[in-house]
Amino acid sequence: MGGPVKDAPDEDGFIPVGRLNGPWGVAGAVKVFSYTDPPERIFDYQPWRTDGSPGLFHVRSWRKQGPRLVAEIEEIPTREQAERLAGVDLWIPRSALPKAPEGRYYWQDLVGLEVVNHENVSLGRVRELLDAGVHDVLVIQRAGPGADHLVPFVQGRYVHSVDLENRRIVVDWQTEWTDAD
Repeated sequence: MGGPVKDAPDEDGFIPVGRLNGPWGVAGAVKVFSYTDPPERIFDYQPWRTDGSPGLFHVRSWRKQGPRLVAEIEEIPTREQAERLAGVDLWIPRSALPKAPEGRYYWQDLVGLEVVNHENVSLGRVRELLDAGVHDVLVIQRAGPGADHLVPFVQGRYVHSVDLENRRIVVDWQTEWTDAD
């Protein structure tokens, strides 16, 4: 199955892979929200970096708890610390990721690409991607006035080609579907 992979590098070569979502239980375990696909893959990338103190997180153990991912992290021994670190983003070096398989893309590789339709009319540039459950969605920022518009990232149906080298995505999308006027 093709499509984007949920990772987004920043200018320094680090990509967010998830965030801490607060404490779990009384002993310092934390809920982890993962941006990876599948979500459990976040634990394949160690250690995690953060913007602030303590800087690095080392996972001692993790488990699925219903729909949640829960981790015990060496640097978070108490519930109070887990509470203070809720919302902290987790980063890894881009170099830790494998090369995206043929026909798949890391989300950030798509951000900033120009989106044109088959008539070579520019619809704008990819501002971000959204996980809509069934498929991902390109959020396209218009070149002129007006709100962003959304195009499903469904290869072969709406997305006909992705050219990373030329920074362009060709879509089967009519300009009147964008409500640009």
